[in-house]
Amino acid sequence: MASTPSKSQILSLFRSLLRTARDFSDYNIREYIKRRTIDGFRHNRNLFDPSSIAAAYSDGESQLQISRRQAVVYSLYAPKLKSVMEIKHA
Repeated sequence: MASTPSKSQILSLFRSLLRTARDFSDYNIREYIKRRTIDGFRHNRNLFDPSSIAAAYSDGESQLQISRRQAVVYSLYAPKLKSVMEIKHA
């Protein structure tokens, strides 16, 4: 297993996951990824065992790769209509 990631690596992973959420054009998917990222990091906030921290970090990196691939695939087939949440009322 990999060594324990530093605090800066963990924060970088968090920011990367949130940035990847912006790549989705659909409001619902974008918000779901943001919510899942924040909830996942809150859930793992109290980990102190180096092996469990490394495992959670590794899982986060794999989720980041999955999100990036899904953003590319989804951009090819994304609906052209905006969600009701995205429509600005004049």
